[in-house]
Amino acid sequence: MHMTTDTSEFAGTQAEGEESPGPEPGPGPARRWATIGTSGLALLPLALLGAAFWIGRLVRPGGDDWCFLPVVRDEGASGMIGKFFLDDNGRIANALLVIAYGFFGVPGQQWFALVSGVLMLGILWALIASALKRAGLTAPRGLALLVGATAAALFFLATPNPYKAFYWPASSVSHTVAPVLACAAVIPLLRARTRRGRDFALGVAYLAGIFIGTLSEETAIVAFVVLATVLLMSRWALPGAGRTRTRVWCVVAFAGVAVGTAILYMSPGARTRRERFGADSASMFGPEALTTALRAFGHVLGTVFTTWQYLGAVAVGVLLGLLVRGGERGTDVPDGSLCRRPLLLVLVGFLAFLVSGYLCVVVAYPAFGTSVVTASRIWGDFLLLYVLLLVGAGALLGRWLRARRWGIRTATAGVAAAMCAATCVGLAVPLFRLERQMEVRAQRWDRQDRALREGAARGARVLPYTPVPVSGMLEPFGNHGRRAWPAKCVAQYYHLEKITHSTRLP
Repeated sequence: MHMTTDTSEFAGTQAEGEESPGPEPGPGPARRWATIGTSGLALLPLALLGAAFWIGRLVRPGGDDWCFLPVVRDEGASGMIGKFFLDDNGRIANALLVIAYGFFGVPGQQWFALVSGVLMLGILWALIASALKRAGLTAPRGLALLVGATAAALFFLATPNPYKAFYWPASSVSHTVAPVLACAAVIPLLRARTRRGRDFALGVAYLAGIFIGTLSEETAIVAFVVLATVLLMSRWALPGAGRTRTRVWCVVAFAGVAVGTAILYMSPGARTRRERFGADSASMFGPEALTTALRAFGHVLGTVFTTWQYLGAVAVGVLLGLLVRGGERGTDVPDGSLCRRPLLLVLVGFLAFLVSGYLCVVVAYPAFGTSVVTASRIWGDFLLLYVLLLVGAGALLGRWLRARRWGIRTATAGVAAAMCAATCVGLAVPLFRLERQMEVRAQRWDRQDRALREGAARGARVLPYTPVPVSGMLEPFGNHGRRAWPAKCVAQYYHLEKITHSTRLP
């Protein structure tokens, strides 16, 4: 749903005055070396992701999960859905995902990174491969996987706080999983070749829209902006019969998101949340609030634009543009491309990123206040669009460089590959530092967990609890014991009446 068209045009005519790049490489040695090179390079982001998934075994409950786990355990799915819809925020789909991992207790926390990470990696890989196939483009084996894995690694790990963005299930399902699931709804559209396939794509778009609308307000905002942008740009950007089909798909998806958002907005839980934070329309969209949110978004962009690892998305896009080959005739896209005027589409896409990101900050500001500038976990709703647009921009650059001399193309490919490798290293260093912190917390958490369970089994009703935070996670008795939340939830989790603040682990 983030992108209904590929942002790069790989098939087209050569501009006047450009030096001919020579014939496209056939299935000979050059193509085989390209396959070996892209497959080998893909091992770097895959290894990084594999390490990140393995580190997920060190995750332990914290923050909101303390309050979710007892409800799932004691009241089941109905209790969790009721908590979200009637009391917390109205996000029914969010409740369903919490049930999916909360049903397994602590192991569900430990397996979350692996399961969700593999799912999201598979979706991004399938999205890239489907877009290439839809455009009638051929690519070396391993290239789509390289692009998908690099995009996934950047999306999961390039944020200032990967623990909250990727490892913390309560946050990840709302702001990391949600935008990737939105992308998954595009794949049936890209794969559809028959009337039945197109009908299936429309059904998926509508149901996915409802799901996204009841999962994450911020992802719904991004979906609204992107779908509206594609509808507006379709007259100039989309060729032939694909224009009408894409427009219909966008309208159906837009309707689904609107229905889901309406369900969420009118829920008792959402009304309670608005009252709790004073998030009525007048306060959220007043001139002062909009100006404050704009300043906050400027700080967010300052962090995002100075994160050099995102250059890896451009680099992998350059490789994509350099290595794919022309369009195959016979598709329902007559000129072998998914879109016309790709540069214009990418530029408008970046404008959509800025608009949707700003609106996400506007919506989040009442709950987060000035901390929205540092709460990077909620940026994921619009950062996936940013990463994909950077890949598209890199692909356009790579396509332009295909018309240069062989030496320039080779040197550019080498630089892009080196940048991809450097990006993986740049993401790995802080990841392994985080692993050490998570390991320390897991050991302390497990020790205290045993002590609390043993105390509760002996009949104790009040027991001490020592905060064991990681990466700024909220723990009971934070702020040197002055913040009690979520102490009541911890007591409920261990079947206690109360927990008290302690500075020493048992």
